[in-house]
Amino acid sequence: MKELEDRIRQDGIVKAGNVLKVDAFLNHQCDVELFDRMGAEWARLFAGAPINKILTIEASGIGIACVAARHFGNVPVVFAKKAQSINLDGEQYSTTIYSFTKKREFPVIVGRRFLNPEDHVLIIDDFLANGCALEGLITIVESAGATVEGIGIAIEKGFQGGGDKLRQQGYRVESLARLVGMDDETGELTFG
Repeated sequence: MKELEDRIRQDGIVKAGNVLKVDAFLNHQCDVELFDRMGAEWARLFAGAPINKILTIEASGIGIACVAARHFGNVPVVFAKKAQSINLDGEQYSTTIYSFTKKREFPVIVGRRFLNPEDHVLIIDDFLANGCALEGLITIVESAGATVEGIGIAIEKGFQGGGDKLRQQGYRVESLARLVGMDDETGELTFG
């Protein structure tokens, strides 16, 4: 998606350690019009898939997933919580994921009443680096007996291998911008 690539070039900041900061439009301040066009593109890419639910992880994926859901007939959006709270009651699906940006493991939890075997799920997230977060969400979907119809990613760091690993496992991954290189000294970004 050229518009997203251009926006990353314009407002993205490359930091040491393969970190791309896009908080000006994607995961701190949200450009809702851009999100809407991203949702339309995912709807085009996954046209014909029987998606009846979108799953994401808190917090950065929620805004993108909610706007995208409008392009899939306003399907419900479920987000995996990263911590137990008093609001989480009843039976739950849970797993542990490793966060690339926070450098630690998190539990991720979804109430069982929100995913069931009849669900055909599109997983949406802002970034795909090593794939750990997505593997955790896939585990939750499969624990529910539901079907992963595909994975929609805003920005894939192709050089970190997570997307390739998921594709080799048979998952359909559609990334709207795929980085094949970043240089934290020059700020140069290479898409491919």
